[in-house]
Amino acid sequence: MKTLCWIADDAVWKHWNQVVSVGASLVRVETLDEVYQALETTESGFQYCFIYLEDKSFSKQVEEVVALCAAFPKQKVIVFPNQTNQAAALRLFSVGVSGQCAPYIGKEQLSLVLSVVDSGEIWGGKAFIQQLIMQSSAPAEIHNDELDDLSERELNVAQHVAKGLSNKQIALEMDITERTVKAHLTSIFKKTHTKDRLALALLAQTRYAVR
Repeated sequence: MKTLCWIADDAVWKHWNQVVSVGASLVRVETLDEVYQALETTESGFQYCFIYLEDKSFSKQVEEVVALCAAFPKQKVIVFPNQTNQAAALRLFSVGVSGQCAPYIGKEQLSLVLSVVDSGEIWGGKAFIQQLIMQSSAPAEIHNDELDDLSERELNVAQHVAKGLSNKQIALEMDITERTVKAHLTSIFKKTHTKDRLALALLAQTRYAVR
């Protein structure tokens, strides 16, 4: 088993090396660019990509994982968030992340997670599944009206954000400048009462089922 690990935390990295199965090969990278470089190398053949989500850049990193899944849709990605965030979990599973685990997962538990992922299923943990069931019974349109005040251009930007596109990519898609994209986002955040790209992406996904 060859696994690419995007992680900057030395303690968690040490733990992962202790709980992986005998014979497993973990390759560590610490930046997003290094992740792309590693996965773009055809001979790399990584079975999994482990990603540790830090508190200090959590929302930003979630969106980077969304973009990563779009770029490498066949790659099995398992995230290890350092905080409980059901909205982020839903966002990540909706774009194809295979599993979510605690950073300091036990050896037997990790083995179980990987066997579930290998079978084509997703692993979210008991707490997440229970929360998902509770949310599925809630009204689907609960926040949809918050998008009604957006202009056509702003709605377009929101949909691109939901797909995981960066400001630069949105600018290219819409043939506008990055500065204009930022201006649209400032207006969108205010009108929709969202605080960041993650919250906006979830709102847009609820309305338009963007995948």
